[in-house]
Amino acid sequence: MLHRMEQSHDPAIIQLRKTYISPSDTIAAIGSVVSEICCPLVVIDVATGHLCDETERMRIFKADPRFKELVSSMTKKVDKTLIRPVVERFFGYAMFSHAWQGNEPSFQDVNLVRSVWDLPDTPLNNKLRAFCQETRRLGYNWAWSDTCCIDKSTSSVLNQSLTSMYKWYANSAATLVFLAGVTHPSKPGDLARSLWMTRAWTLQELLSPEVIFFYDSEWKPYIGNTGVNHKKSPEIMQELADAIKISPGTIVTFSPDDLGVREKLRLASTRNAKFDEDVAYSLIGIFKSDIRPHYGEGTDALGHLLEEIVTRTGEVTVLAWSGKPSSYNSCLPASISVYSQIPYNPPSLEGTEMESRVTKLRVKLPREEARTIYNNINRLSPARFAARRLHLSCIIFPVRSLEKPCGGDEKSYRARVSGLGQVEFTTADQLSLNGIQNFVFAHPWIDYIRGPNGGVTWGGDSESDTDSDPDEVASSPAAATTQVDNYTRALEMIARLGQPFNALLLVQQSNGTYKRVAAEREIVVSGLGTNITSKNIRAKVLEIL
Repeated sequence: MLHRMEQSHDPAIIQLRKTYISPSDTIAAIGSVVSEICCPLVVIDVATGHLCDETERMRIFKADPRFKELVSSMTKKVDKTLIRPVVERFFGYAMFSHAWQGNEPSFQDVNLVRSVWDLPDTPLNNKLRAFCQETRRLGYNWAWSDTCCIDKSTSSVLNQSLTSMYKWYANSAATLVFLAGVTHPSKPGDLARSLWMTRAWTLQELLSPEVIFFYDSEWKPYIGNTGVNHKKSPEIMQELADAIKISPGTIVTFSPDDLGVREKLRLASTRNAKFDEDVAYSLIGIFKSDIRPHYGEGTDALGHLLEEIVTRTGEVTVLAWSGKPSSYNSCLPASISVYSQIPYNPPSLEGTEMESRVTKLRVKLPREEARTIYNNINRLSPARFAARRLHLSCIIFPVRSLEKPCGGDEKSYRARVSGLGQVEFTTADQLSLNGIQNFVFAHPWIDYIRGPNGGVTWGGDSESDTDSDPDEVASSPAAATTQVDNYTRALEMIARLGQPFNALLLVQQSNGTYKRVAAEREIVVSGLGTNITSKNIRAKVLEIL
C-alpha cells in the first residue's frame, strides 16, 4: 500500500503523501540526533555487563519500547524536540574517575568472559562492578571506565580515546569519583588530601563534568552528601577550590577558555603520571590541543604541547620558569612541575608612578626617538615554533664581558651588558670567560611592554614628528590630541621597558641560532630605568634551539 502511494500520481494521494511521515523518516531523524551526542566508542551495558560499541547500542535502542513509541508517535511531523530528550535519556552514560591501583581489568579481560559480572572475584574487578552497580542505581544504562572500555592494543582507538576523553566527561550524565584511600565515614579535608587529587588525568575529570559524585572507599557519598550533584555542594566545592587555588565557580562551570595558559599549567604542575607522555596527553582537552598521542616519545610530549600553545597563541608565559631545560628546546622545561613557581612580575606602573616616569622620559626622549622605539617594538611578530625551533621576538642586550667575581661562589658570574650595566647571576653551567662565545640577555615579555594600547603603529604624520607650534595646536585641536596621545603612549611603553625584568640568558651557536643557558634560577635584572635611547633598544627575532 505504502509503495503504491509513493508511486501514484493521483492528486489526492500526492497531497496525503506531503503530510504523511513514513517510519523511515522518523528513524533517520532519530539516527541524526543520536549521532549528535558525543558518546564514548565503547561502554558497558550495566544490565548485562557486556561491552557495547555504537552499533550494538543502537541495536539495543531499536529493540526498546521507547524507540517504537517515538516512531509510531510521529506520523505528520518529525519533531526533534521530542526525540532529543528520549535519546539523551536512553544513551546517558556515567564516567568512572579513579586512581589506578594496579592490574585493573582490561578490555581483553572483559571480552574473554563477556561480562563484567563474570570477572574473577578480585578487589579491582569488584571496584569496577561497584561502579556499574552505582551507575545502575542512579538510573543510567551505560558506564564507561578507562580500564576496560579502551582497546589499548589498537593505537587508533587509543589515540581517539585520549583526544576525545575531555568531551566524553563533559557530555556525561554523571561522573563517579571513587576515592579508594578515603575511609568511611569520610570527613572534610579527606578529598583534598586524597591520592586522586595528585593524578594527572583526574584534573580534567574534575573540571569537565557538569555532574559529579564523590564516594569513599565503601562507595558511600563523600561526607554523607546525598545531593543530586556534588558540584552544587558549597562545602565540597570550597574544599576543592582551597586545594587547587581557583574559585569554586570556575570548578563548577569550567570551560577551557576560563583560565589563562599559565594558570592551567599551574593547575597541572602538582600532578603526576605513571608515563611521561600522560603529563601532556591529560591536558589535551583543557588546552583544546590538536597534538597526536604517540607513546614512546617520553618527555617530548610536553614539548609538543608547549610548542603548540606558543605557536597557536603567541603566549610566552610558558617561557617563565626556572629549572632543568628540555631536550626538546632549551627554552622549554623538562618537567611541568616548574609551573608551580610564581615568576617575577615587575611592579605595576599605574597612576602617579606612571605619570612621574613619563614626565622624566619626556625631558630626555624627543618624539622622533620615542617613535622609533615604539614602532620597532610594535612591529615584532608573535612567538612561534617551527621544527622545534623557537622564533622569539625580544629586546636583546649583548654581553660585553663575563667574569667570575673575586671571592664569589664558584657558580657566580658577573656580566657587563650593553644597556643594562652590570648583571650578577649564578649557574652550574660552565660558561666561557674568554670571549669566544657570544652571550645575550633577552627580554621576551613584549606584550607586557606594549601594554593595553600595544600593537598600534605610530604613523609618519608630520604633526607627530616635530614639536607643535602653539598657533597650530590652537587651530587644530584634533591634531594636537593625536600628537599628545601618540607621544604619551610611546613614553608609557618605554616606561614599562625601563622596569626590572626576568631575563633569559642565551648563547649564540656557530650557525647563528641560540640556546638558553643558566636556567636553574631566575635572572632578574634591574632594567634601564629612564636611561633609554633607541641605540640600546635592539628589537629582534631570535631563533632558539
